[in-house]
Amino acid sequence: MVRPNAALPACAFLTTGDLDAFVTYDAEAVPPLAALGWTVEEVPWRAPADWDAFDAVVIRSPWDYHDAPDDFLAVLAAIDRSAARLENPLAVVRWNLRKTYLRDLGRAGVPVVPTWWAEGGLTAGGLASARREWGTTEVVVKPVVSANADGTFRLGAGTDPNEALSALADRPALIQPFVPAVVAEGEFSVFAFGGAVSHAILKTPASGDFRVQEEHGGRIRGVASEPALLDLTRRALAAVPHDGPLLYARVDAVRMPDGALAVMELELIEPSLYFPYAEGSATRFAAALDARCR
Repeated sequence: MVRPNAALPACAFLTTGDLDAFVTYDAEAVPPLAALGWTVEEVPWRAPADWDAFDAVVIRSPWDYHDAPDDFLAVLAAIDRSAARLENPLAVVRWNLRKTYLRDLGRAGVPVVPTWWAEGGLTAGGLASARREWGTTEVVVKPVVSANADGTFRLGAGTDPNEALSALADRPALIQPFVPAVVAEGEFSVFAFGGAVSHAILKTPASGDFRVQEEHGGRIRGVASEPALLDLTRRALAAVPHDGPLLYARVDAVRMPDGALAVMELELIEPSLYFPYAEGSATRFAAALDARCR
């Protein structure tokens, strides 16, 4: 690509207007990008912007996009038409926006958490059918388009489902069996920059909760990736309908009752990248971005 100012390339980190309720680590990537000659500016996705003024626009923390997904995609389409390079690409975002991508991964032979699709909205009948299929009473339900565990419910045998049924009645939703390892062991996340695995973390929920995000009290620590986790990551990334490696990707995995690992989420739009939990990870991210724009 041709940069507007080859001597001083400019990058926009696409974000949201108010991050006060969130934990972000994107600032960790600014110094290594600066060392490579880049300037970085945070730009809320809902704000007017001259996208031609940037060499690259990297989707980082627009964590309210699920409230207006069509508007969000329209903004990304405008960026895609501009002189800026959009990362990750628009086609990948469109595919990853709906959690139906899990169905595509499963068809490609990638182990995923079993999923019951309620495209017409969550119903009591759908809940009963999913529980009957898996022989379990405890399930997790969530919207097909969601972020940060918004609209996610854990429903046990004695849990009143009415709040979940009401919240998801008119929204495409999915149902999954609750995986005990989320609480007992935690949820793994593996990060790849430019197609190369960078680091991994283990996220465990706060006592009495099942959500692993920091905003819900989750605890984070860096871990080494066991071979099975690396293999699952590579298989998941190979199944993405895109030629070549992506700037960034995060594979969230959990250990199933039989001991095998399965994909819970494949985050290709705006995943937190947890730079502080792996030395050099922000530098690896900066190098991958710089290499893609040379």
